Amino acid sequence: MQLLKRIFFLLCAILLNGWAMAQTKTITVIKAGKLVDTETGKVLANQRILVVNDTIQSVGGDIAIPAGAAVIDLSGETVLPGLIDCHTHLTAQPGDNYYDDIFRKTPIDYAIVAPIYAKRTLEAGFTTVRDVGASSLIDVSLRNAINRGDVPGPRMQVATFFIGSTGSHGDLNGFSPYIEFEQPKGMSGVANGVDEIRKQVRYNIKYGADVIKFGASAGVLTEEESVGSPQYTQEEMNALVDEARLWGKKTCAHAHGTEAIKMAVNAGVVSIEHGSFLDDEAISLMKQHGTYLVADIYNDEYILSEYKRLGYPDKIINKERLVGKTQRESFRKAVQAGVKIAFGTDAGVYPHGYNGRQFKWMVQFGLTPMQAIQAATINAATLLGWEHKVGSIKTGKLADIIAVKENPLDNVRALETVGFVMKDGKVYKNETTAKP
Repeated sequence: MQLLKRIFFLLCAILLNGWAMAQTKTITVIKAGKLVDTETGKVLANQRILVVNDTIQSVGGDIAIPAGAAVIDLSGETVLPGLIDCHTHLTAQPGDNYYDDIFRKTPIDYAIVAPIYAKRTLEAGFTTVRDVGASSLIDVSLRNAINRGDVPGPRMQVATFFIGSTGSHGDLNGFSPYIEFEQPKGMSGVANGVDEIRKQVRYNIKYGADVIKFGASAGVLTEEESVGSPQYTQEEMNALVDEARLWGKKTCAHAHGTEAIKMAVNAGVVSIEHGSFLDDEAISLMKQHGTYLVADIYNDEYILSEYKRLGYPDKIINKERLVGKTQRESFRKAVQAGVKIAFGTDAGVYPHGYNGRQFKWMVQFGLTPMQAIQAATINAATLLGWEHKVGSIKTGKLADIIAVKENPLDNVRALETVGFVMKDGKVYKNETTAKP
């Protein structure tokens, strides 16, 4: 009987200790010298942000500091919500040789370095990304590892396999027909005709896709002849978007060419990626449908300065010369017309961590600094369907918070050097003078 009592009291002690640990809260107060309110477009002075565990509990100028709270003094900094990049490829970036990347590396090579790229992206201030195409489900594994806390990185929505037609931007072009990679058929992403396309959408979703990405037009960094011709019929695009919608998934379309952009918008995609050749009709359609433009208007600089050295064929570099300037002018026209803009860089075309360099170009081609910041915060969050948890520093949202020394409304390039990064209430980078 005495032994049973001891066992009983021991079990009670264990349960009470576990309950007490479950009630333990991590409380942090951030003092913000300037706080960018991305929802109102205003900058607030001398604010305090109360963070409990991973959530913003309250924001204001007169918040009391609870006993035992960690205090991070960013009184000399400008504080913003974590940034969002809606067009990344976190599992790869150009190596030293174009042909090595295609023929000598395996998915394992890419899987090993993907966490490095994820960490660089997070430390650049991007706490959320939409990753729009990867091989071998590496993006799914990376997303899951980040969610478990195994590796540091941004919160991810992933597309898994780029869906494209035979010979399209999503296929291997320019090489002998005897070259073929052995992999499960669905992992190529190549699908033709309504039935195959619907099956491919289901395959992507089955293995972890959060969003469906497809090639509406030809592209730049592959060796097909065109840069903008449609690569699916209207019927095929309609079927793809419809199938994704049945499963509760949004769709985004890689589309450079004017006709392909219009076809994808009419099919019902939520965003046009790249959008290089916009005419007035395409812009009008995007406004009518509420379609976002996600235009990667920085990476032209990197491609034209570095890709020749990396062994890329002249065909590819010449296509970039054709696209780059026109894409930026299309972006300007879309901004002036009031098309919805979300921030997306095509990170992976250039080295990861450079994402913030695009803000300069967005401002140069029509946005105000505040609009560029909103494109990378509340607008991007809305595009992802996550506006209830990220995109602004508000009560009840996740504690994704960054800080820069200089006010980015005075110099948007300040966002190229982020000194403080918090994601889910955890500090991942602090190169400011503030120490908790």
